[in-house]
Amino acid sequence: MHILRVANFVSPTSGGIKTALRHWGEVYRERGHQVSLIIPATKGEQPVTEESQGTIYRVPATPIPRTGYSLMWSRAGLRRLMEQLSPDTIEVSDRSTLRWTGRWARRQGVGSIMISHENMTGIMVRRTPVPDVPAVWMADVVNRHSADDYDAIVCPSRFAAEEFHRLGIPARVVELGVDLEVFHPDDSYERLAPDGQRRSGETLHIIHCGRLAPEKNPQLSIETLRHLVWRGVDAHLTVLGQGPLRDSLIERAHDLPVTFHSYIHGRTELATVMRRADVAIAPGPLETFGLAALEALACGVPTVCPDEGALAEVVRDGGIAAPSDPALFADAVLELSRREGARGRARAQAETFNWEDSSDRMLEVHEEVRAAASRR
Repeated sequence: MHILRVANFVSPTSGGIKTALRHWGEVYRERGHQVSLIIPATKGEQPVTEESQGTIYRVPATPIPRTGYSLMWSRAGLRRLMEQLSPDTIEVSDRSTLRWTGRWARRQGVGSIMISHENMTGIMVRRTPVPDVPAVWMADVVNRHSADDYDAIVCPSRFAAEEFHRLGIPARVVELGVDLEVFHPDDSYERLAPDGQRRSGETLHIIHCGRLAPEKNPQLSIETLRHLVWRGVDAHLTVLGQGPLRDSLIERAHDLPVTFHSYIHGRTELATVMRRADVAIAPGPLETFGLAALEALACGVPTVCPDEGALAEVVRDGGIAAPSDPALFADAVLELSRREGARGRARAQAETFNWEDSSDRMLEVHEEVRAAASRR
């Protein structure tokens, strides 16, 4: 089977979607399938490359100011490339600008899957000036159109799927995975801080996991540290992640013990930094999965997350889900820092997720939509 993936919001510094695409593609190929991926082009990259996840095609795209992302707007050029590739199924990771690809697939007799990486209801309610009730209605319209245009909808969590289920749309839940060999615990946290310096005194080392963008609520990590400092706790926060809020967050944290880590390109280096922390904070209230939090858990780092969104589904016994309030997050950080066996419980929770199972469940959906397309 030739599986074509198409995705916007992928860049050299992007996180969860890019990671999921890579791991799924690698397993698809291991299972004997031909795999292609179309993503926005980035300056300096080759237009076509052969990689472990398959053949990657980078097409011209328009940059979105202050986001770090670009979007593939040209339907004509993208349509020609898709027709040239002639896939059996398509897997699309964008429910807005690329939704037309579902209708294209139907005309071509190709099975189609839309991956819902975001919660449209949450975005409309929390990130737009539209009042709550009309915002929910608008999200419902988008979701109904998505279900009409594609053969299957796949979501990475129950939280992400709920906005489809309430409309009677049978969205599938396929949880993501984590590389348990790269992200693993060791005893380096007993000697070293996340910055690689030797630990001194009783400093509580915290890491922030997540992109520095408005929808991720990174300021909650800064304000949690502020509450800890106010209480007299010797704490230090290392911020892992890039994004449009980086400069404003640096200014906000100027009077606090915070290190903003430079961008980490390699997963091995990221894991090395993560596993030296005592506690992680993953503050995103609208996460539909939370891969960065899962990677922290895999490193044996207990994690504080919001009690809204999907992060509580991922963290479970590996940390604490609390209301998105700095004082309550500070309480949770202190509790986890003192909890006996917290690091072992974090790792055990992470071990319930893996990319093999996630990819095999995705392949089951691909087989179903290919069979459905052949019957049309």
